[in-house]
Amino acid sequence: MTRKGKRLLTIGSMLAVVGAATGLVLFAFSSSISLFSSPTELASHAPNPAQRIRLGGLVEKGSVQRGGGDLVRFRVTDSVESVAVVYRGILPDLFREEQGVVTEGTLGPDRVFTADAVLAKHDENYMPKEVVDDLKQRGLWEDGKPKPAATSAKAVPVASAAAPGS
Repeated sequence: MTRKGKRLLTIGSMLAVVGAATGLVLFAFSSSISLFSSPTELASHAPNPAQRIRLGGLVEKGSVQRGGGDLVRFRVTDSVESVAVVYRGILPDLFREEQGVVTEGTLGPDRVFTADAVLAKHDENYMPKEVVDDLKQRGLWEDGKPKPAATSAKAVPVASAAAPGS
């Protein structure tokens, strides 16, 4: 084999190895790349109980309940469905009803989302892009904010939201 042939074989082998490695990485991440799920998506196809997800939407009006200590229960809605959320910790200062929120955690078999992180908007004009796109797609977003009817949602049947670890 000539020098040119060996060089082409070496370069071709390297490209094949890099391509295979990239394919394996993309395959491994394919189930965890989703940036967030809306309450409607969770109602239509629930993830595995141990799967970590991000739940995005608006904090439903009148749903925030503060328990003993740092326990907080609230509902996240996309104006079609809503999901009960239980969070133990200190909420961001900008956390309010009818405002955009993304929570990270797991959905239990009782359909209660146990959050271990809550991310709130940082100014009057901000909401996660995925949440805005989802609300626009449903016709519930106009002029840079949710339509007034966007806060009334059909509740997803939920068992009592027990505090994590209690």
